[in-house]
This record gives sequence, structure tokens and C-alpha cells, in this order.
Amino acid sequence: MKTALIIIAILVILGLASFFVLGKMSQKGIAPGLVDGKLSKCSEKPNCVSSEYQDDAEHFIQPIIQQDIDTIKTMSTIVSTIQSMDGIVYIEKNNYIAAIFSSSLFGFVDDFEVRIDPDQGAIHFRSASRVGYSDAGVNKKRVETFKELYKQAL
Repeated sequence: MKTALIIIAILVILGLASFFVLGKMSQKGIAPGLVDGKLSKCSEKPNCVSSEYQDDAEHFIQPIIQQDIDTIKTMSTIVSTIQSMDGIVYIEKNNYIAAIFSSSLFGFVDDFEVRIDPDQGAIHFRSASRVGYSDAGVNKKRVETFKELYKQAL
């Protein structure tokens, strides 16, 4: 019985240590950025959502449709909305914004990207975890929360 408890304790400690290591690893890197003028596609992992590719049903999330986009005002509103959600914006140029969100417990970093398409009247999103496989729906929830807060800010 005592040996089993020791083994369980060791496994729990190793599991927690691996989360801290993954959290630290996720702090390196940057968002993938634009590819041919669009946000990057999601990988096969379920830890990403994107509004750019409707044919990728597993990762697809609706963009914000907004006619007559004033790019300067829209960029400003997007940045302030991200900041109100405790995100850190580190790129803001040419209708593109890149930000990061970090989890409080293990420090996991997720990339949050926004592309404004004034010609199509759309605001596109990509939110993805840098490490790991699943995100328990965190990135989808983040985009949905952002969309609600953005619409309130208008």
C-alpha cells in the first residue's frame, strides 16, 4: 500500500512537472502570421480555431461580418478589446494584429491573430495553442468572448 502511494505521488509530480515544462516551452516563438494574405491554416490538432477556411469544419469559427469597415477605428477597437481580455498585442500593422494570451497556472501561451478584410467586410480570427494537443475548447471560447466584447465596444 505504501509503495503504491509513493508511485502515485511520483506520477503526479512528474505530470505536474511536464505541464510546467510545456508551459515554459510555449513562451518561445511567435504567431505564424499571414500566408498569401490570409491567416495560417490550423494543423490537424484540435487546439486551434480559424475563420479563414470554411472547408475545415473541425476548426472553423464564424468571422465578424461588418460592412463599411473603417480600418483605423476597427484596429483600435480590436486592440483595446484584446487588452481588456488581458491579451498582449505585439504586432499591429497592415490590417493584421497578433497577440498572445497566457494561462495563469502553467503559463501556456496561445496565439491570437486577427485579419481585417475591408473588401469583404469581414474580421477573421485564428486562435491556437503553441504546444500540446487539445485545449479543452479554450481557443474557441476566447474568440467567441472577443466577438461579444468587440460588438459591445462598437
